[in-house]
Amino acid sequence: MKDKPKIVITVGDEAGVGPEIILKALASKDIPKHINILIVGNKKNLISKYLFLKSLGIENIANPNQLKIEDLTISTASVKEPSNYTGNASFLYLKHAIEIVKKTSNAALVTSPICKKLWNSAGHNYSGQTELLSEICNSPNVGMLFTAKSPFTGWRFNTLLATTHIPLREVPHKLDKNLINSKLDLLFKFCCQFKKSPTLHIAGLNPHAGEEGILGTEEIDFLNQSIQYWKIKNPMVNLSQLISPDSCWISSAKAWRKNESNAPDGILALYHDQGLIPVKIITLNYSVNTTIGLPIIRTSPDHGTGFDISRKGIAQCQSMIEAIKTAYDLLVS
Repeated sequence: MKDKPKIVITVGDEAGVGPEIILKALASKDIPKHINILIVGNKKNLISKYLFLKSLGIENIANPNQLKIEDLTISTASVKEPSNYTGNASFLYLKHAIEIVKKTSNAALVTSPICKKLWNSAGHNYSGQTELLSEICNSPNVGMLFTAKSPFTGWRFNTLLATTHIPLREVPHKLDKNLINSKLDLLFKFCCQFKKSPTLHIAGLNPHAGEEGILGTEEIDFLNQSIQYWKIKNPMVNLSQLISPDSCWISSAKAWRKNESNAPDGILALYHDQGLIPVKIITLNYSVNTTIGLPIIRTSPDHGTGFDISRKGIAQCQSMIEAIKTAYDLLVS
């Protein structure tokens, strides 16, 4: 039992869909059976969610009494509505889970969605879970990467974000040679886990990648030079020039449905929505957020808390299933 892969799952914000998608996912036949799963959260609240879902007629869900749970009582306040209490609890669940994974061999972390606003209102000033992981693990060079394995072809689709949760107007000021090169290092290392000689593409910042300065000068000013610098350091890597953002993901969309020899193994997007819009449209519910550059493995569903549907029993669990499966794949790769 000690040698089995271990997956530690946080419940996230308990007023959201986290508890629901966990219970649904762990009842799925797609979850590898030879792994140890530990949930970090409040057992009483999980049982309450289980009974509520059963009352809605939902049958295919895991019983918390049959699961391993690190039972934490952060507050006795109601978790039916989002509040500072649920935000604080989700923060403390994550901190506790990180420490468990750090001291446990052959373990990975899967995190359920949290609400950044409630973290902040509860006094935890982080822009997301990625930033807390980076701090606790003392890993300043981390990346938010979205990965998905096609159920049609088995091809793995990877998009790394150069910048994450910042206002759009700040993106050009954050991008520089050091950032671009460090993110390409991370993307290349991740893709090498699945392919010996991966092909990498980079999306331009401006429409048509600036069109030689007509639609923006960032490409000419520093982006092209940054990419060329990395190519000189990594001459054996197949790395594209900057590609117009409106066409950068076309070959990936084709590869998701059928074999496509021109599809890249990894794409570097320069800001959050530039990468997330095509990823979510192409992969639908199969995309997984993973933080790369950490000493531990961390994955997460690619959606938010779903406060608006958390009491309806209709949350889809496919992304949570994929997050668990991806964490397992990364453990054994």
